[in-house]
This record gives sequence, structure tokens and C-alpha cells, in this order.
Amino acid sequence: MRVNGTDVGDVPEEQHGLRLLDYLRDVSGLTGAKEGCGMGECGSCTVVVDGRALTSCLVLVGQVLDADVRTVEGLEAAGHAALQEAFVARQAVQCGYCIPGVLNSCSALLDREADPDDDAIRRALDGNLCRCTGYNRFYDAVHDAACARRTAPAGADAGESS
Repeated sequence: MRVNGTDVGDVPEEQHGLRLLDYLRDVSGLTGAKEGCGMGECGSCTVVVDGRALTSCLVLVGQVLDADVRTVEGLEAAGHAALQEAFVARQAVQCGYCIPGVLNSCSALLDREADPDDDAIRRALDGNLCRCTGYNRFYDAVHDAACARRTAPAGADAGESS
């Protein structure tokens, strides 16, 4: 398994039955993914596994031993600084509890689609609940990030400042 681009080596067999959420938080020390409902309904634990946004509370480590896992801590290195910056600029963050999962869902979408429309964003966020902000700010931030990525010089991360 690779987490945020780093091979974690051999995962001991006794950890194969851990939820990916618990492995990331308790073993790897990556606490961005949050425990919300524990049933895959709220999306606060969403991470990206092989390009797909998945709720890590429903995935066992043994299911992803050969996978690439990306957490919110790995977004910038994966070229998603513009997404994070757009969420801040659009004031799309309030309490922040849902934001790691929301950012992961949106980053997986932007990895698949260079210019997603509102319906694509809505589908990508279908499993992410937010009780604080209006989702419209999420849509605006995703559109801004998509534009920044499309107009950035080749090989540059549109979110990094010089």
C-alpha cells in the first residue's frame, strides 16, 4: 500500500482487519480523515483510493494492500493546492469537520474531469454531508480550482505562489 505517494512497506497481518480510517489515524498518524458516523453515510472519512473517493470507515486495510491511498494531507503533493486555496478564498470552510472528505471527493473529481459542471460536482459530493455552509460555495471553489488548473503553465501547480 502507498499512502500519499509513500510505500508503507509490509502491513502486519494483524492490521489487515483494521478499518482504513483507523489505520490512517492510529497507525500512520494521518488525522485528516474524521470519524463521523462510522457507517459510510456522512463522508467525513473520505479518502481517495486508486483515484476513487471512498469512505475509509467501510474499507478494511486488507482490501487496499496494493492500492494508492491519498488523504487530505497528500493533496498539495498531488497537485491540488489550487483546490485548497479556492475553498479558503470562497469561504467554503466553517467548522472544518467535513472539509477533508469534501476536498478528497472534489480532488478525485478534478483528477477525472478538467472542467466539471454542477451536476458532476453534485454527484461527486453526494456522499459528503456539511451542516455549516451552503454547498454553493463548494461548487464555486471547484470551478475556480478547475480553471486555475487548466490555465496553469504545464507542470506547475496552479495553487503554489512563487
